[in-house]
Amino acid sequence: MIHTPIGARRRRFVLETPLDTPDGFGGSLRRWVAGPVVWGSIARAQSDALARNGREDTVSLYRVGLRWRPGLISDMRLAAGPRRFAIRSACDPDGRRRDLVCEVEEVSQGEAAS
Repeated sequence: MIHTPIGARRRRFVLETPLDTPDGFGGSLRRWVAGPVVWGSIARAQSDALARNGREDTVSLYRVGLRWRPGLISDMRLAAGPRRFAIRSACDPDGRRRDLVCEVEEVSQGEAAS
């Protein structure tokens, strides 16, 4: 059984949801709407090499532990101050609806604005 003690969840995150609106030219504009404040723990998981725009970048992956909540999907992201984390996956490690473990990728400042 994996259980994160409440005291370990001392990092404040804001759960952000994407909102796409038409741009008038056949595309859409994405903005992020701040949702509830959640408390969690964060630990560096690994680094991945990822090809982006014709070059290879190193991507920092983290594991974020949160209290279980329904409706968390991979389209959302977590904000911690100026840092943004795209949710890659979220799972309930023991199936008891007590904890969520999210694998997240830190989003660079250029990507965070879009």
